[in-house]
Amino acid sequence: MTDLSQMSIAELSDRIRNGDVSPVEVTQACLDRIASTNDKVNAVVTLQQDVALAEARACEADIAKGDYRGPLHGIPIAHKDLYWTKDLRSTAGSRLKESFVPEEDATVVARYRAAGTVLLGKLNTQEFAYGPTNEHSIFGPARNPWNLDCYAGGSSGGSGAAVALGMCAGATGSDTGGSIRIPSACCGITGIKPTYGRVSRKGIFPLCWTMDHPGPMTRSVRDVAMMLQPIAGRDPNDPATPDREVPDYVVALDGAIDGLRIGVPSGYFYDRADPEVEQTVRGALSVLADLGARVDEVEIPHIEHAACAAAIIYYAEATAYHDDDIAPHGELYTDRVRAFLEFGNYILAKDYLHAQRFRTLLGRAIADVFKRVDILVTPTLPITATPIGQKTVMIRDDEQPVYLALLRNTEPFNLTGLPALTLPCGFSTTGMPISMQLVGRPFDEATVLRLGHAYQGVTDWHERRPVV
Repeated sequence: MTDLSQMSIAELSDRIRNGDVSPVEVTQACLDRIASTNDKVNAVVTLQQDVALAEARACEADIAKGDYRGPLHGIPIAHKDLYWTKDLRSTAGSRLKESFVPEEDATVVARYRAAGTVLLGKLNTQEFAYGPTNEHSIFGPARNPWNLDCYAGGSSGGSGAAVALGMCAGATGSDTGGSIRIPSACCGITGIKPTYGRVSRKGIFPLCWTMDHPGPMTRSVRDVAMMLQPIAGRDPNDPATPDREVPDYVVALDGAIDGLRIGVPSGYFYDRADPEVEQTVRGALSVLADLGARVDEVEIPHIEHAACAAAIIYYAEATAYHDDDIAPHGELYTDRVRAFLEFGNYILAKDYLHAQRFRTLLGRAIADVFKRVDILVTPTLPITATPIGQKTVMIRDDEQPVYLALLRNTEPFNLTGLPALTLPCGFSTTGMPISMQLVGRPFDEATVLRLGHAYQGVTDWHERRPVV
């Protein structure tokens, strides 16, 4: 029998709906997978095995009597430990919150419950989502299932590792500078940072109010579309969510991409990436061209300043959020995160305002580019995952801090709030995943997903599984 833990949400959904498998069987398969692999990768930090099985049995009973809630009914998922889950501890990876048990669910969690998902537990995160490697957490680092000596990427590293190994069918992440896309790329899975405001932030510990983006992480674009559907849309408890129509993302997957205009911003994203990464992503562009897309080089003015502006904004906003805790409880933070928060005290108001002005400038520049193209395609990361604890990396004879290298390609689209999908497109000679990033116009997740789905329809990178 096929290992149910290795099947996609789409496959599991069909089998559950048809009665071929039970939600209990699927949930038990994921629990077995957690039992056999979690000690190696440290992805799941809070497990509710008995509760999950009880939820699965309830799903089974509801479906049997005709109360079928939709394609996620009976699907086992897990949430990044940044998300509030009622009656289940939500630590944000920090000693400051290690005993915190929320009395309510985050909006995303509540919407997944309403869709009939089974909650397995909570997943490792960099403390308060403040960092791209997931090395700094009260639970220790989340490890990369393709090479246990390497980080899983952050801050949603537990989500990346868990999905890659089949510990859950899908997971939630959050993305302030790349924290959905970075671990997705490092672990060889598919994840989306939706448009800012497309998904509610209510009940998720913030890092930076104006750049935080919740979103799903799965094995395929189709699964991403299925998980995005129930959580997208207006939430009166989050003023950033607009009252605008949500398309059917799954139906939109099968539209044509013939003639779709792809912009390739080489100067910033490709020319300063590891040559192996650049070559692999350019190979993926050739596949998209063969499918009928039109590929053209473009230039994004001012983008070289994006990382600096993003850093100023989240240094300031993160420190403001933690202002009441850092002085009296500073010893409860990891050294790395405490240093970031203390540094935020030195950001001047004029620095913050200049960064926000640049944000507007960059947004307008990219909007002008989107008058000529429909999608931007870049490497998600300029490097592959490196060993835990490594501080610098060489890229084209240039030594750079690992942190800055990981954030370089993702941060511009947190600043501008644009939807960005990452999906695997190859492997390095050392066996580590390489991914590409597809970026679209505001609230045009449907086109981004359609292009990614077309690519996965003719390639099998997303079907490859790590062995630990």
